[in-house]
Amino acid sequence: MKKKILSMFLCAAMAVTLIAGCGAPAAETGGNDNTGDKTSETSKGIPKDEIKVGFVHVSDPSDMGYTYNQDLGTQEMQKALGLSDDQIVNKYNVPEGAECDTALRELVDAGCNIIFATSFGFEDYVKEVAAEYPDIEFCHATGYQAKDSGLDNFHNYFASIYEGRYLAGIAAGMKTETNKLGYVAAFPFAEVISGYTAFYLGAKSVNPDVTMDIMYTNSWNDPTVESQVAKALIDRGCDVISQHSDSTAPATTAEENGVWQVGYNNDMIDAAPDASLISPRIDWGIYVTEAVQAVINGDEIPVDWCKGLADGAVYLSPLNTAIAAEGTQEAIDAAKEKIISGDLHVFAGPLKGVSPEGEEYDVAEGDYYHEQEDASAPSWQYIIEGCNVVE
Repeated sequence: MKKKILSMFLCAAMAVTLIAGCGAPAAETGGNDNTGDKTSETSKGIPKDEIKVGFVHVSDPSDMGYTYNQDLGTQEMQKALGLSDDQIVNKYNVPEGAECDTALRELVDAGCNIIFATSFGFEDYVKEVAAEYPDIEFCHATGYQAKDSGLDNFHNYFASIYEGRYLAGIAAGMKTETNKLGYVAAFPFAEVISGYTAFYLGAKSVNPDVTMDIMYTNSWNDPTVESQVAKALIDRGCDVISQHSDSTAPATTAEENGVWQVGYNNDMIDAAPDASLISPRIDWGIYVTEAVQAVINGDEIPVDWCKGLADGAVYLSPLNTAIAAEGTQEAIDAAKEKIISGDLHVFAGPLKGVSPEGEEYDVAEGDYYHEQEDASAPSWQYIIEGCNVVE
């Protein structure tokens, strides 16, 4: 999950926005398997007992958040395909810098036939190494460059997590007593802004008086800073804390301070049983299994892959019914059914926002912003009324 130079990303995101905002047709329920103008096809395939699969992660499973959830996807794939432990090679705690290049080349040298890089800031390095090794498949999570790279062996993938965040926001909106939510956000990038906007819109759908303060940590995984930011939000009167960050620190900080929390990537009830309400999650195993199976079969891998609630790629951890407001599960279930049927669009108009760079965007009533329909990378990057970024 992760990032590089903001200006480059926002330019790419705005390009997608212009397309989506001009009334691009809705994607059919079931997600996006966009192969663009190119596909990757290994005609011969690789025997299952000979394939080797590599992963580059920005953290490790002990974060109990993003990399933990990614690793669950790896385990799901390994079990589904019957691969042995020595067919899986993990590179953990790799920074989003030149260290990624080194890790990728080490996986190449280890004989990996397909390599997954799971942090946004890895993308430039993945693209560069993929160009040098056309016989190896490279799959990058949360990025956007594969479609226009001209490389048949370079792919992007993500899931429509904004759908899950909207549903989780319902739990927050029904629970808050101060009508003030707090959000621990990693970076001011479209992926993060899209997520917290969806969360807020879910809360507002059941509580029109709710507002939300957002503070950035400028890191994906820094438990100390995440805890400090969560405490600052609590001190501002926020009584439900959510997050786009990798650790359980916001959950434990919420519990220590007698407020509630909505997690991400993992069921955080064990970490904060009296605070954690629910968590939106991604089942990474669906894509990883499909991609590895494609290499085994000699089939193509989509250049850009995105699925959501309808396919089980996005889901919610069990609701903490011991502390959730009465009627929360019923409200979530009703909204989920409408999202899957297409009767509810998360970014429906009228909706106005301003990007961190000052660009205004207006979704007209009766229309909606087609988030992640034309590309797997989120592109909604506009701060809407009711969401207050605290410097």
